[in-house]
Amino acid sequence: MTLERSPAFDETSLVDLVDRLIDGGVVVGGDIVLSLAGVDLVYLGLRLVLAPAHTVSLPGSGKQP
Repeated sequence: MTLERSPAFDETSLVDLVDRLIDGGVVVGGDIVLSLAGVDLVYLGLRLVLAPAHTVSLPGSGKQP
């Protein structure tokens, strides 16, 4: 009897996982609010887009990937 490994259980390195994520494009977002005594003083909204350079078009450039 021989055991075969399923592709789902293959070992994958962290670099390979990050490469797959960036290749497909990823958007990461977050919000930070600094407050004192219940009063919001600073709001910071963060948006990060990770994508391959050949698929990104700059706003207003009129070029499509």
